[in-house]
Amino acid sequence: MAITVTKMGRLFTFNGLRLPDPNPDLSVDDVKALYSAQYPELATAAVNGPEAVGDKMRYTFERAIGSKG
Repeated sequence: MAITVTKMGRLFTFNGLRLPDPNPDLSVDDVKALYSAQYPELATAAVNGPEAVGDKMRYTFERAIGSKG
């Protein structure tokens, strides 16, 4: 029996949105920085994961919760 090795793709989620992987060569922090131009809340978001979901690894960006003042 032969073993087949396949590279798992990445999936990013933020606030219920599914964000495609812009470039598999980028680090997770680079992807977060790239999407922070479109979603400013990502600048201070925490990264949770990876979590295996099917044939992909899911990373979740969660907004930092805090109060002003």
